Amino acid sequence: MDQVLTLIAPAAGPTLADAHLREAAAALRAAGASLGSPTWLGPGEAADLPFSGLAPEAAEAAARAALDGESLDLAVLPAEGRRKRILVADMDSTIVVGETLDELADFAGLKERIAAITARAMAGELDFAGALRERVAMLKGLSAEALERTWERVAIMPGAAELVATMRAHGAVCALVSGGFRFFTARVRDILGFHLDRANELIIEGGRLAGRVAEPILDRASKAATLRALAEEHGVPLGATLAVGDGANDLPMLLAAGLGVAFRAKPAVAAAARVRITHADLRALLWLQGYRAEEVRRP
Repeated sequence: MDQVLTLIAPAAGPTLADAHLREAAAALRAAGASLGSPTWLGPGEAADLPFSGLAPEAAEAAARAALDGESLDLAVLPAEGRRKRILVADMDSTIVVGETLDELADFAGLKERIAAITARAMAGELDFAGALRERVAMLKGLSAEALERTWERVAIMPGAAELVATMRAHGAVCALVSGGFRFFTARVRDILGFHLDRANELIIEGGRLAGRVAEPILDRASKAATLRALAEEHGVPLGATLAVGDGANDLPMLLAAGLGVAFRAKPAVAAAARVRITHADLRALLWLQGYRAEEVRRP
């Protein structure tokens, strides 16, 4: 069997059941696939259904049609080379909940205005670098203490700790690459155990935000370039890399990676990415790689 259909349920429910596997198997068989025996990765949460003889796109379409209306995620991936050796992750709305720049803007009374620009930039409607400069300029004069107060609001995305700890334990290099700010990425890196972080630098003068970002700005091209550079540095083929993100600035790295996952992503990003996770948490990225529940670790 050269392909695997992975079915994933949210950790909080509803539960993935044998009936779901039977429905998916019947759909693949009706489309012309030969099936192997299903394997439970996490009881009630994730399972693999190996198959051959059917194109991945056709298999995914058949499975989605059979499970239409269910709050489940699914993906079809090659059976070989599932476990990736490099992870490159976006931060805002991916590894952490929400957008740190929008929360920072709240302390200037500008959250609604800046969040509207953020949403358009993440949807690909605005040039990322230009939108970042515009938003940061609006915060000129804000006390740098607001960064600490914003950090107090930051919540780690469910499943992020397990994702990084498990991949590290199995020898993967884990990088946090964000169009946000190093003030936050450095702290998230240390908490979760990423090997490195890359992000933009806010310029602070006299204890206040200067309204500028250090150049050059880390943008969508920079993210993809970082993925490629890490792969070259560690002698890892791009097929053995994993990238995850939610916004338009993440799409180039998602398309460049061996496994690019649009996580709770903007519609245009979810539509363009090969794999999307809508319901489950970040442990879904472990199930996609074929990890079993007993292999999952925490920091």
